[in-house]
Amino acid sequence: MQNTKEWQAAYAVIAQLEQAGFEAVIVGGAVRDVLLERRVHDVDVATSALPHEVKAVFQQTVDIGIQHGTVLVVVPEGTVEVTTYRTDGDYTDHRRPADVQFVRSLRADLQRRDFTMNAIAMRRDGSFVDYYGGQQDIQACLIRAVGEAEIRFQEDALRMLRAVRFSAQLGFTIDPKTLQAIQQRADDIVWIAKERMKAELDKLWVGQYVYNGLLNLQNSGLATQLTGSFEAEAWQNFQTTDAQVGWAYFALLQGDSWQDILRDYRLSNKEMAFVKAVLAAFQVYQVGWTNMDYFTYSLVELAAAAYFATLQQGVVAISYKQICEKQAQLPIQHKQELVVNGVDVMTWLGRKRGPWLKQVLQTIMEAVVNGEVANERQAIQAWLVQYDFQYD
Repeated sequence: MQNTKEWQAAYAVIAQLEQAGFEAVIVGGAVRDVLLERRVHDVDVATSALPHEVKAVFQQTVDIGIQHGTVLVVVPEGTVEVTTYRTDGDYTDHRRPADVQFVRSLRADLQRRDFTMNAIAMRRDGSFVDYYGGQQDIQACLIRAVGEAEIRFQEDALRMLRAVRFSAQLGFTIDPKTLQAIQQRADDIVWIAKERMKAELDKLWVGQYVYNGLLNLQNSGLATQLTGSFEAEAWQNFQTTDAQVGWAYFALLQGDSWQDILRDYRLSNKEMAFVKAVLAAFQVYQVGWTNMDYFTYSLVELAAAAYFATLQQGVVAISYKQICEKQAQLPIQHKQELVVNGVDVMTWLGRKRGPWLKQVLQTIMEAVVNGEVANERQAIQAWLVQYDFQYD
Protein backbone atom coordinates (compact mmCIF):
# COMPACT_ATOMS: atom_id res chain seq x y z
CA MET A 1 0.00 0.00 0.00
CA GLN A 2 2.89 2.35 0.80
CA ASN A 3 4.97 1.45 -2.23
CA THR A 4 3.26 3.87 -4.60
CA LYS A 5 5.03 6.81 -6.18
CA GLU A 6 3.21 9.18 -3.82
CA TRP A 7 4.60 7.41 -0.77
CA GLN A 8 8.07 7.06 -2.25
CA ALA A 9 8.14 10.79 -3.01
CA ALA A 10 6.98 11.64 0.52
CA TYR A 11 9.59 9.38 2.12
CA ALA A 12 12.31 10.89 -0.07
CA VAL A 13 11.30 14.41 0.99
CA ILE A 14 11.20 13.45 4.68
CA ALA A 15 14.64 11.84 4.42
CA GLN A 16 16.16 15.02 2.97
CA LEU A 17 14.53 17.23 5.59
CA GLU A 18 15.76 14.95 8.36
CA GLN A 19 19.27 14.97 6.91
CA ALA A 20 19.11 18.78 7.06
CA GLY A 21 18.27 18.59 10.76
CA PHE A 22 14.51 19.11 10.66
CA GLU A 23 11.60 16.99 11.82
CA ALA A 24 9.19 15.85 9.10
CA VAL A 25 6.16 13.53 9.18
CA ILE A 26 3.23 12.43 7.05
CA VAL A 27 -0.04 13.96 8.22
CA GLY A 28 -3.75 14.17 7.45
CA GLY A 29 -6.00 11.80 5.59
CA ALA A 30 -3.16 9.58 4.37
CA VAL A 31 -2.37 8.48 7.93
CA ARG A 32 -6.03 7.93 8.75
CA ASP A 33 -6.54 5.86 5.62
CA VAL A 34 -3.46 3.74 6.32
CA LEU A 35 -4.94 2.84 9.69
CA LEU A 36 -8.28 2.11 8.03
CA GLU A 37 -6.56 0.10 5.27
CA ARG A 38 -8.18 2.34 2.69
CA ARG A 39 -6.69 3.53 -0.57
CA VAL A 40 -4.56 6.65 -0.09
CA HIS A 41 -4.74 9.39 -2.74
CA ASP A 42 -2.66 12.28 -1.39
CA VAL A 43 0.38 11.99 0.86
CA ASP A 44 1.20 15.30 2.53
CA VAL A 45 4.21 16.15 4.67
CA ALA A 46 4.45 18.52 7.64
CA THR A 47 7.76 19.74 8.98
CA SER A 48 9.43 21.85 11.63
CA ALA A 49 11.35 23.64 8.86
CA LEU A 50 10.14 27.12 8.03
CA PRO A 51 9.09 27.76 4.41
CA HIS A 52 12.37 29.43 3.45
CA GLU A 53 14.26 26.57 5.10
CA VAL A 54 12.28 24.01 3.09
CA LYS A 55 13.12 25.87 -0.11
CA ALA A 56 16.80 25.90 0.84
CA VAL A 57 16.86 22.11 1.24
CA PHE A 58 15.47 21.29 -2.20
CA GLN A 59 16.59 22.35 -5.66
CA GLN A 60 13.09 22.68 -7.11
CA THR A 61 10.09 24.08 -5.22
CA VAL A 62 6.92 25.98 -6.06
CA ASP A 63 5.17 28.43 -3.73
CA ILE A 64 1.57 27.19 -3.80
CA GLY A 65 0.44 28.48 -0.39
CA ILE A 66 3.47 30.14 1.06
CA GLN A 67 1.41 32.46 3.29
CA HIS A 68 0.10 29.36 5.06
CA GLY A 69 3.48 27.64 5.00
CA THR A 70 2.87 25.27 2.08
CA VAL A 71 5.54 24.63 -0.52
CA LEU A 72 5.33 22.13 -3.39
CA VAL A 73 8.58 20.16 -3.44
CA VAL A 74 9.69 18.46 -6.65
CA VAL A 75 11.92 15.40 -6.29
CA PRO A 76 12.76 12.64 -8.81
CA GLU A 77 10.08 10.42 -7.29
CA GLY A 78 7.33 13.04 -7.75
CA THR A 79 5.84 16.12 -6.11
CA VAL A 80 4.91 16.56 -2.46
CA GLU A 81 3.13 19.32 -0.59
CA VAL A 82 5.20 20.27 2.44
CA THR A 83 3.68 22.50 5.12
CA THR A 84 5.43 24.05 8.09
CA TYR A 85 4.02 23.24 11.53
CA ARG A 86 1.69 26.07 12.46
CA THR A 87 -0.98 27.33 14.77
CA ASP A 88 -3.94 29.35 13.56
CA GLY A 89 -4.80 32.88 14.62
CA ASP A 90 -8.31 34.08 15.36
CA TYR A 91 -11.13 32.98 13.06
CA THR A 92 -13.18 36.08 12.34
CA ASP A 93 -15.61 34.73 9.74
CA HIS A 94 -16.17 31.07 10.76
CA ARG A 95 -14.19 30.03 7.69
CA ARG A 96 -10.49 30.83 7.86
CA PRO A 97 -7.89 32.15 10.32
CA ALA A 98 -6.94 35.80 10.06
CA ASP A 99 -3.30 34.71 10.24
CA VAL A 100 -1.10 31.73 11.03
CA GLN A 101 1.98 31.38 13.19
CA PHE A 102 4.73 28.99 12.21
CA VAL A 103 5.95 26.80 15.06
CA ARG A 104 8.49 24.04 15.62
CA SER A 105 6.10 21.84 17.64
CA LEU A 106 4.33 18.89 16.01
CA ARG A 107 1.96 18.64 18.99
CA ALA A 108 0.83 22.24 18.47
CA ASP A 109 0.31 21.62 14.75
CA LEU A 110 -1.81 18.53 15.33
CA GLN A 111 -3.86 20.33 17.97
CA ARG A 112 -5.34 22.73 15.40
CA ARG A 113 -6.81 19.94 13.26
CA ASP A 114 -10.50 19.08 13.07
CA PHE A 115 -10.95 15.49 14.27
CA THR A 116 -8.74 13.13 16.23
CA MET A 117 -8.61 10.62 13.38
CA ASN A 118 -7.08 13.38 11.23
CA ALA A 119 -4.64 14.51 13.93
CA ILE A 120 -2.27 11.56 13.74
CA ALA A 121 1.21 11.84 12.24
CA MET A 122 3.38 9.04 10.86
CA ARG A 123 7.16 9.01 10.82
CA ARG A 124 9.30 7.59 8.07
CA ASP A 125 9.90 4.41 10.10
CA GLY A 126 6.14 3.74 10.18
CA SER A 127 5.58 4.72 13.80
CA PHE A 128 2.68 6.96 14.72
CA VAL A 129 2.50 10.18 16.72
CA ASP A 130 -0.93 10.40 18.31
CA TYR A 131 -1.40 12.96 21.07
CA TYR A 132 -5.20 13.11 20.94
CA GLY A 133 -6.40 9.50 20.84
CA GLY A 134 -7.03 9.28 17.11
CA GLN A 135 -6.08 5.61 16.82
CA GLN A 136 -8.39 4.68 19.67
CA ASP A 137 -11.24 6.64 18.07
CA ILE A 138 -10.64 4.94 14.71
CA GLN A 139 -10.82 1.54 16.42
CA ALA A 140 -14.05 2.67 18.10
CA CYS A 141 -15.39 4.02 14.75
CA LEU A 142 -15.84 7.43 16.34
CA ILE A 143 -15.65 10.94 14.89
CA ARG A 144 -14.48 13.21 17.70
CA ALA A 145 -13.29 16.79 17.55
CA VAL A 146 -9.79 17.64 18.72
CA GLY A 147 -10.08 19.52 22.02
CA GLU A 148 -13.23 21.59 22.57
CA ALA A 149 -15.65 20.70 19.78
CA GLU A 150 -17.56 23.96 19.90
CA ILE A 151 -14.33 25.93 19.47
CA ARG A 152 -13.32 23.79 16.48
CA PHE A 153 -16.68 24.48 14.80
CA GLN A 154 -16.67 28.13 15.74
CA GLU A 155 -13.32 28.42 13.98
CA ASP A 156 -14.46 26.77 10.76
CA ALA A 157 -18.16 25.96 10.42
CA LEU A 158 -17.49 23.63 7.46
CA ARG A 159 -16.02 21.14 9.93
CA MET A 160 -19.57 20.35 11.03
CA LEU A 161 -20.50 19.24 7.52
CA ARG A 162 -17.19 17.38 7.26
CA ALA A 163 -18.13 15.35 10.33
CA VAL A 164 -21.36 14.33 8.62
CA ARG A 165 -19.55 13.57 5.39
CA PHE A 166 -17.03 11.34 7.17
CA SER A 167 -19.91 9.46 8.80
CA ALA A 168 -21.23 8.76 5.29
CA GLN A 169 -17.84 7.67 4.00
CA LEU A 170 -16.72 5.57 6.96
CA GLY A 171 -19.94 4.57 8.69
CA PHE A 172 -18.59 6.06 11.93
CA THR A 173 -20.65 7.44 14.79
CA ILE A 174 -20.26 11.10 15.71
CA ASP A 175 -19.10 11.44 19.33
CA PRO A 176 -22.04 12.68 21.49
CA LYS A 177 -20.21 15.80 22.68
CA THR A 178 -19.12 16.57 19.12
CA LEU A 179 -22.68 16.06 17.86
CA GLN A 180 -24.04 18.30 20.62
CA ALA A 181 -21.58 21.03 19.60
CA ILE A 182 -22.78 20.77 15.99
CA GLN A 183 -26.38 21.09 17.15
CA GLN A 184 -25.48 24.20 19.11
CA ARG A 185 -23.63 25.85 16.24
CA ALA A 186 -25.53 24.48 13.23
CA ASP A 187 -26.70 27.90 12.11
CA ASP A 188 -23.08 28.98 11.63
CA ILE A 189 -23.04 26.90 8.43
CA VAL A 190 -24.56 29.90 6.63
CA TRP A 191 -21.11 31.51 6.74
CA ILE A 192 -19.73 28.83 4.43
CA ALA A 193 -19.56 29.34 0.68
CA LYS A 194 -21.95 27.12 -1.26
CA GLU A 195 -19.05 25.82 -3.36
CA ARG A 196 -17.44 24.41 -0.21
CA MET A 197 -20.74 22.88 0.88
CA LYS A 198 -21.15 21.28 -2.53
CA ALA A 199 -17.68 19.73 -2.33
CA GLU A 200 -18.65 18.03 0.93
CA LEU A 201 -22.01 16.86 -0.42
CA ASP A 202 -20.27 15.49 -3.51
CA LYS A 203 -18.32 13.19 -1.20
CA LEU A 204 -21.37 12.42 0.94
CA TRP A 205 -23.40 11.18 -2.03
CA VAL A 206 -20.73 8.62 -2.95
CA GLY A 207 -20.18 7.47 0.62
CA GLN A 208 -20.58 3.79 1.35
CA TYR A 209 -22.85 4.72 4.25
CA VAL A 210 -24.81 7.60 2.74
CA TYR A 211 -27.89 6.79 4.83
CA ASN A 212 -25.82 7.13 7.99
CA GLY A 213 -24.64 10.51 6.71
CA LEU A 214 -28.18 11.71 6.05
CA LEU A 215 -29.30 10.58 9.51
CA ASN A 216 -26.49 12.59 11.05
CA LEU A 217 -27.33 15.54 8.85
CA GLN A 218 -30.83 15.47 10.31
CA ASN A 219 -29.84 14.72 13.90
CA SER A 220 -27.20 17.45 13.92
CA GLY A 221 -29.67 20.14 12.88
CA LEU A 222 -27.59 20.98 9.81
CA ALA A 223 -30.32 19.73 7.46
CA THR A 224 -32.62 22.57 8.50
CA GLN A 225 -29.89 25.11 7.71
CA LEU A 226 -29.18 23.83 4.19
CA THR A 227 -31.15 24.50 1.04
CA GLY A 228 -33.47 21.65 0.11
CA SER A 229 -35.00 18.64 1.81
CA PHE A 230 -32.74 15.96 3.33
CA GLU A 231 -35.16 13.30 4.55
CA ALA A 232 -32.93 10.38 5.47
CA GLU A 233 -35.48 7.61 4.90
CA ALA A 234 -35.50 8.21 1.15
CA TRP A 235 -31.76 7.43 1.08
CA GLN A 236 -31.89 4.19 3.03
CA ASN A 237 -30.90 1.95 0.10
CA PHE A 238 -29.09 4.53 -2.03
CA GLN A 239 -25.58 3.78 -3.29
CA THR A 240 -23.49 5.30 -6.06
CA THR A 241 -19.91 6.00 -7.05
CA ASP A 242 -20.89 9.04 -9.13
CA ALA A 243 -21.64 12.30 -7.33
CA GLN A 244 -23.74 13.46 -10.30
CA VAL A 245 -26.10 10.55 -9.69
CA GLY A 246 -26.35 11.67 -6.06
CA TRP A 247 -27.33 15.17 -7.12
CA ALA A 248 -29.88 13.75 -9.57
CA TYR A 249 -31.50 11.68 -6.84
CA PHE A 250 -31.43 14.66 -4.49
CA ALA A 251 -33.14 16.69 -7.24
CA LEU A 252 -35.80 14.01 -7.72
CA LEU A 253 -36.67 14.28 -4.02
CA GLN A 254 -37.06 18.07 -4.23
CA GLY A 255 -40.06 18.06 -6.58
CA ASP A 256 -40.67 20.95 -8.96
CA SER A 257 -38.27 23.31 -7.19
CA TRP A 258 -35.21 21.16 -7.86
CA GLN A 259 -33.58 23.55 -10.34
CA ASP A 260 -33.54 26.51 -7.97
CA ILE A 261 -32.25 24.32 -5.15
CA LEU A 262 -29.42 22.81 -7.16
CA ARG A 263 -28.40 26.18 -8.59
CA ASP A 264 -28.00 27.36 -5.01
CA TYR A 265 -25.22 24.78 -4.62
CA ARG A 266 -23.46 26.13 -7.72
CA LEU A 267 -23.67 23.01 -9.84
CA SER A 268 -22.00 23.42 -13.21
CA ASN A 269 -24.01 23.63 -16.44
CA LYS A 270 -22.80 20.13 -17.30
CA GLU A 271 -23.99 18.76 -13.98
CA MET A 272 -27.35 20.50 -14.30
CA ALA A 273 -27.79 19.09 -17.81
CA PHE A 274 -27.06 15.58 -16.52
CA VAL A 275 -29.59 15.94 -13.70
CA LYS A 276 -32.23 17.28 -16.10
CA ALA A 277 -31.68 14.36 -18.48
CA VAL A 278 -31.92 11.76 -15.72
CA LEU A 279 -35.15 13.23 -14.37
CA ALA A 280 -36.64 13.38 -17.86
CA ALA A 281 -35.67 9.74 -18.47
CA PHE A 282 -37.16 8.80 -15.11
CA GLN A 283 -40.48 10.43 -15.99
CA VAL A 284 -40.64 8.69 -19.36
CA TYR A 285 -39.74 5.38 -17.73
CA GLN A 286 -43.09 5.39 -15.99
CA VAL A 287 -44.82 4.83 -19.36
CA GLY A 288 -42.02 2.80 -20.93
CA TRP A 289 -38.91 3.75 -22.87
CA THR A 290 -39.07 3.84 -26.65
CA ASN A 291 -36.22 3.39 -29.12
CA MET A 292 -35.85 7.18 -29.21
CA ASP A 293 -35.40 7.28 -25.45
CA TYR A 294 -32.63 4.70 -25.65
CA PHE A 295 -31.12 6.81 -28.42
CA THR A 296 -31.56 10.21 -26.76
CA TYR A 297 -30.24 9.47 -23.29
CA SER A 298 -26.78 8.18 -22.42
CA LEU A 299 -26.21 4.81 -20.79
CA VAL A 300 -25.35 6.50 -17.48
CA GLU A 301 -28.49 8.66 -17.59
CA LEU A 302 -30.74 5.70 -18.34
CA ALA A 303 -29.08 3.52 -15.70
CA ALA A 304 -29.55 6.24 -13.09
CA ALA A 305 -33.21 6.72 -14.01
CA ALA A 306 -33.85 2.96 -13.83
CA TYR A 307 -32.06 2.82 -10.48
CA PHE A 308 -34.27 5.59 -9.14
CA ALA A 309 -37.31 3.65 -10.27
CA THR A 310 -36.03 0.66 -8.32
CA LEU A 311 -35.52 2.81 -5.21
CA GLN A 312 -38.96 4.39 -5.53
CA GLN A 313 -40.91 1.23 -6.36
CA GLY A 314 -38.98 -1.30 -4.30
CA VAL A 315 -38.64 -3.72 -7.23
CA VAL A 316 -35.82 -4.24 -9.67
CA ALA A 317 -36.30 -2.16 -12.79
CA ILE A 318 -34.58 -2.84 -16.09
CA SER A 319 -30.98 -3.92 -15.53
CA TYR A 320 -27.82 -2.18 -16.68
CA LYS A 321 -27.13 -5.12 -18.99
CA GLN A 322 -30.57 -4.86 -20.55
CA ILE A 323 -30.09 -1.13 -21.18
CA CYS A 324 -26.77 -1.87 -22.89
CA GLU A 325 -28.41 -4.50 -25.06
CA LYS A 326 -31.29 -2.20 -26.01
CA GLN A 327 -28.90 0.55 -27.06
CA ALA A 328 -26.69 -1.89 -28.95
CA GLN A 329 -29.68 -3.05 -31.00
CA LEU A 330 -30.48 0.44 -32.30
CA PRO A 331 -29.76 1.02 -36.02
CA ILE A 332 -27.54 3.98 -35.09
CA GLN A 333 -26.01 5.01 -31.79
CA HIS A 334 -25.26 8.70 -32.38
CA LYS A 335 -26.62 11.58 -34.45
CA GLN A 336 -23.34 11.74 -36.33
CA GLU A 337 -24.01 8.28 -37.78
CA LEU A 338 -26.97 9.53 -39.84
CA VAL A 339 -25.78 9.31 -43.46
CA VAL A 340 -27.65 12.41 -44.69
CA ASN A 341 -27.40 16.07 -43.74
CA GLY A 342 -29.25 19.33 -44.23
CA VAL A 343 -27.76 19.98 -47.66
CA ASP A 344 -29.04 16.63 -48.88
CA VAL A 345 -32.54 17.35 -47.58
CA MET A 346 -32.69 20.85 -49.14
CA THR A 347 -31.52 19.46 -52.47
CA TRP A 348 -34.00 16.60 -52.51
CA LEU A 349 -36.97 18.76 -51.49
CA GLY A 350 -35.95 21.85 -53.47
CA ARG A 351 -36.35 24.16 -50.46
CA LYS A 352 -34.16 26.87 -48.94
CA ARG A 353 -32.75 26.64 -45.44
CA GLY A 354 -35.17 27.55 -42.65
CA PRO A 355 -36.64 26.38 -39.34
CA TRP A 356 -38.37 23.56 -41.18
CA LEU A 357 -35.04 21.83 -41.83
CA LYS A 358 -34.39 20.95 -38.20
CA GLN A 359 -37.88 19.45 -37.98
CA VAL A 360 -37.35 17.29 -41.05
CA LEU A 361 -33.93 16.08 -39.95
CA GLN A 362 -35.40 15.10 -36.58
CA THR A 363 -38.18 13.18 -38.34
CA ILE A 364 -35.63 11.33 -40.44
CA MET A 365 -33.60 10.55 -37.32
CA GLU A 366 -36.64 9.10 -35.58
CA ALA A 367 -37.58 7.04 -38.62
CA VAL A 368 -34.09 5.54 -38.80
CA VAL A 369 -33.92 4.85 -35.06
CA ASN A 370 -37.36 3.24 -35.13
CA GLY A 371 -36.41 1.06 -38.09
CA GLU A 372 -38.92 2.66 -40.46
CA VAL A 373 -36.22 3.36 -43.02
CA ALA A 374 -32.67 2.07 -43.44
CA ASN A 375 -29.78 4.43 -42.74
CA GLU A 376 -28.85 4.55 -46.43
CA ARG A 377 -28.88 7.63 -48.65
CA GLN A 378 -31.06 6.19 -51.43
CA ALA A 379 -33.52 4.64 -48.98
CA ILE A 380 -33.85 7.89 -47.05
CA GLN A 381 -34.26 9.96 -50.22
CA ALA A 382 -37.00 7.67 -51.52
CA TRP A 383 -38.75 7.69 -48.17
CA LEU A 384 -38.37 11.46 -47.80
CA VAL A 385 -39.91 12.51 -51.09
CA GLN A 386 -42.97 10.42 -50.36
CA TYR A 387 -43.38 11.64 -46.80
CA ASP A 388 -46.23 14.12 -46.23
CA PHE A 389 -44.45 16.83 -44.18
CA GLN A 390 -46.41 19.57 -42.49
CA TYR A 391 -43.82 22.35 -42.54
CA ASP A 392 -43.82 25.06 -39.87
